[in-house]
Amino acid sequence: MSGQSGVRVQRAERRQIQWQAFSLDQLLPQEHTARLVWAYIESLDVSKLYETIKTHEAGPGRNPIDPQLLLAVWLLATIEGVGSARRLDRLCKEHIAYMWILGGVSVNYHTFADFRVQNLVFLEDLLTQSVATLLHQGLVELTRVAQDGMRVRASAGSDSFRRKPTLEECLQTAETHLEELQNEAESEPGTEDRRVKAARERAARERKERLEAALAEHEKLVPKMERRKKGSSENARASTTDPEARKMKMGDGGFRPAYNVQFATTTDSLVIVGVDVVNAGTDGGQMQHMVDQIQERYDQRPAEYLADGGFVSLADITALEQAGTVGSAVRTILELI
Repeated sequence: MSGQSGVRVQRAERRQIQWQAFSLDQLLPQEHTARLVWAYIESLDVSKLYETIKTHEAGPGRNPIDPQLLLAVWLLATIEGVGSARRLDRLCKEHIAYMWILGGVSVNYHTFADFRVQNLVFLEDLLTQSVATLLHQGLVELTRVAQDGMRVRASAGSDSFRRKPTLEECLQTAETHLEELQNEAESEPGTEDRRVKAARERAARERKERLEAALAEHEKLVPKMERRKKGSSENARASTTDPEARKMKMGDGGFRPAYNVQFATTTDSLVIVGVDVVNAGTDGGQMQHMVDQIQERYDQRPAEYLADGGFVSLADITALEQAGTVGSAVRTILELI
C-alpha cells in the first residue's frame, strides 16, 4: 500500500452480501450468437434424439437431459472453436452464454462426450440436411470446393504406444485381472460395496477391450510399414489408450499421437460440405474419398476441386478427371508437382 496513502479510489468488495433479482435471460445480450443457435436448434426436426428416451410423463425414472440442450451447446462450442468435452464442461459453469442455453440444467463433461459419440450418425445427417437446404435455396453452390487437413491431438500419451509382444503381455495381464475380479464378486458378494466392485470390473473390462483393439490396429500397421518400406514391421506400435491414433508430425515440428481431420469447403460461401477423420499421417490420397462423400450427401459433384501439394495423388487426379471434376483443381495440383 506504499505510495497510496491519502488516495481515494473505489475498491472491490467481494464479500458484501447483496440482494439481486435477475434471470439468465436478462444477463445475455439480445444479439448474442447463443440466441441464434437456440432459435436454429428449435427449427430443426430432432425427433430421432428422443427415440431412445424411455421415461414418460407420469412414469417412473429420473428425467434425462433434453437432447436439444446438448445439441445447442455443442453447436455453439463448435462455432467458437471448442472441441473438448472437458473445456465445454468448464464453459458451462463459467460462461453466461452456455449457462443461458442450459437454463439451470446440470451437465458434466462425460455426458457431453457420450452425446457426441452416440449421435454421430444424426450429426452427420444434420450436416447433410442443413447444406442441402442451403443448396436448394441457392445460397450455396458446389461449383468450386477446396479441401484441407488439420492434425488434431489424440487423447493418448506418446508413451502409450507398444509393440506386439508387449501388447500381448498386457492383454494377458488384463484378462487375468478381469477374471480375478469376476471370481471375487461371485465368491465374496458382501465384502465390498457393490458399486465399487462394478466400477473396478468395468474399468478392467474396458482396458481389456482397448488392448484387443490395439492388437487389431497393430495388425493393420504391419503391412503398411512393409509396403512403404518404413522400417521393420516388428517396430510397429499401437496405443493402449487410443488404439486408432497414430503418431503424426504436428504444426510445431514435433511428433505426437493425433488424427487427421479433413474438411471440404465451398470457396464462395465458406460453408463446410464434407468432414472426415482419418489416421493417415499425410493428406495424399484423401481427395477422392471426400468427393465421393459429397456426391453421396448432395447428389452432385463439384465442378472444380482445389487442394495443396500435400494431396497430390495420381490415382485421385485420374479419378477426378474421369468423373468430370476438372478445371482449376487439376491444373492447380499439377502446377505444384
